[in-house]
Amino acid sequence: MRLVEVKALLDSEIQKRNRKGEISYDRPDPLLVASRYKDEFIALICALFAYGNAEQIVRFLETLDFSLLTEDDETIIQRLEGFYYRFQKSEDIAALFIALKRLKGIDSIENLFYEGYRKKGDILDGLWHFMETLRRLHPHQSYGYDFLIGKIPKSVASVGTYKRYMMYLRWMVRKDEIDMGLWSKIDPKDLLMPLDTHTFAVARKLRLLKRKSHDMKAVLELTERFKQWDGNDPIKYDFALYRIGQEKIL
Repeated sequence: MRLVEVKALLDSEIQKRNRKGEISYDRPDPLLVASRYKDEFIALICALFAYGNAEQIVRFLETLDFSLLTEDDETIIQRLEGFYYRFQKSEDIAALFIALKRLKGIDSIENLFYEGYRKKGDILDGLWHFMETLRRLHPHQSYGYDFLIGKIPKSVASVGTYKRYMMYLRWMVRKDEIDMGLWSKIDPKDLLMPLDTHTFAVARKLRLLKRKSHDMKAVLELTERFKQWDGNDPIKYDFALYRIGQEKIL
């Protein structure tokens, strides 16, 4: 398939998918839960647990009581006892709620991202600033917690895709029938592609990507490709690409 045909396919999928009923229990996505609350803190929890089977993700998210974000540490720990999700034990889930609860009393997530982003318009600088702050507020450490919230890399050249954070930023910054657009300080043109192994494989199949490694360099390469098609909103192609892979359209 030639690139002009790929663009036509993705543009068509965007038009078809950009509707309220696109995300449902029949077509599950963590955004199904996040969009009920339209809250940046709850949305981040939904995004960070968005790995694995989509139905299982939604099922797990619906067991969480997000009002715990207003409770004291001991209540959070007690109420989340016995909860777990794949790599995360109950103490890891509680640690995330405690860290975000403490952050709520200080600043918004948007402001933290913006503080790092505003100097050079680099969304990764915003992410590093946010992650550093979150760890400082509650320095819990474990394999499950580190997997959940990520670590600040020593070199961007060799890091993974930070897919769940990139997806969260898409939800927050873009505004259409799918994405919530709760933020106003970050420009959609500066977003990066949320790239998991499935969308990576689809992008390779469509010859949108030359890079063979699933890493940040692949994210940057694919983002640049989409910027050639829409410099103001390159990540609008993400959800369409994801659905193409999920529904095995190709």
